Amino acid sequence: MIGIVSYGGYIPKLRLQRMSIFASMGWFAPAVMAVAQGERSMCNWDEDSLTMAVAAARDCLAGMDKKKVDALYLCSTTLPFADRQNSGIVSTALNLNENVLTADFTASQKVATTGVATALDALKGGEKKSVLVVAADKRDAKTAYFYEMWFGDGAASLLLGTENVIAEFLGSYSISRDFVDHYRGSMSKYDYNWEERWVRDEGYSKIIPEVVNGLLKKCNLTPKDISKFVFPCFFKREHRGIAKTLGFSPEQVVDNMHEVCGETGAAHCLAMFISALEEANPGDKILVASFGQGSDALLFQVTDNIKKLPARMGIKGSLANRKEVDSHQKFLKFRDLIQTEMGIRAEAPTQTALTTLYRKRDFLLGFIGGECRKCGTRQIPMHDICVNPDCGSVYSQDPVEFADTSAIIKTFTADMLSVSVDPPNIYGMVQFETGGRILADFSDCELSDVNVGKKVKMAFRKRYYDKERGFHGYFWKAIPEAEA
Repeated sequence: MIGIVSYGGYIPKLRLQRMSIFASMGWFAPAVMAVAQGERSMCNWDEDSLTMAVAAARDCLAGMDKKKVDALYLCSTTLPFADRQNSGIVSTALNLNENVLTADFTASQKVATTGVATALDALKGGEKKSVLVVAADKRDAKTAYFYEMWFGDGAASLLLGTENVIAEFLGSYSISRDFVDHYRGSMSKYDYNWEERWVRDEGYSKIIPEVVNGLLKKCNLTPKDISKFVFPCFFKREHRGIAKTLGFSPEQVVDNMHEVCGETGAAHCLAMFISALEEANPGDKILVASFGQGSDALLFQVTDNIKKLPARMGIKGSLANRKEVDSHQKFLKFRDLIQTEMGIRAEAPTQTALTTLYRKRDFLLGFIGGECRKCGTRQIPMHDICVNPDCGSVYSQDPVEFADTSAIIKTFTADMLSVSVDPPNIYGMVQFETGGRILADFSDCELSDVNVGKKVKMAFRKRYYDKERGFHGYFWKAIPEAEA
């Protein structure tokens, strides 16, 4: 049996209220009022597709043996590097084996299901035993138009394998068609979108039914045999209409999540799929279809193993972990869509020494520290000499992961003078419960959220962006945990 072994999701904590966009730009574009209901997810200033992918993958691997993963496919249309393997960065951050196969899937909104289908083919052929598929997108749109409302940020991840399968793969059907509803040139920041009626009438309304009917015919099934039907479509009325035309009842159709986060790009069909898995029962058949220059339709049947899956944040937990943002200007600044004076301190050199990044990649990307073989003392970063004054052994450190280790705040400072997109810049000393401490930046918090002794978790985040050289630098930050 092959299929899904685990799932994970990540929706950023910040939620921009759509009415704040209308309040800011409605004078210019009053028509956006039509889609201004609810909220859209938005990345913090130090988040992007890569950091969200790491977060979703960590959630997916909770309780799993990640050393068994032998392939990682990263699916996104907004990857930070055009010529540096982004999936390799994710693999290093997750501390997967170095002999893992990594690949970037991009250039279409349906790449997530294409990645899953490719992984399933590898499993069926016996070449791979465990494949991690991660999808994430952080799409920018010009302000004062529908897409700024429709879009949201997020990531989703599936672990596919042959053991302890929670959803068995039953079949797939794919269509490749150069239907251009939008595109983004290689030198462009924003999508160029064609007229909405074209997307609705010639795209969703024809391609989704074609691929779904193809899969149902191939598997000798009817819509009544399906428990849940998943497909992305940011037109709410059309989303219901397509399902009805195909013969699905409203109870079978998974909500498109417009009011709670918006459409998360390449990740959205998997995010919706995971929301269905979170409510699924053994025996349920779930059909998921994507959209973007064609479509992939995949069919899975839930097994009894879904009851044994360890607890995880998932999409449901991510949606519950939310903080409202009413400032449209903050959203624009976080995405570098408006220029502000950052002061002369922001002019400090940000060039990355690639030699140092490579030599210290385990620490900088994987957050690996050391544990002394002789006395058991842990420290991060790893050094040649044990920090225990009663030991002082030389070259006695074995690598150990710190990313998932519980920690508390020992000290903290709120700095209004240092460079920060979201002042004050909060940082301090973090003490890990198993030993070791490090000076860390804090994120996803305000000063009132920080106090000595409070628990924190570590998150992979963007540290800086070197605009002159186009280089994104990443490291780990401390996130104060919400009160129970």
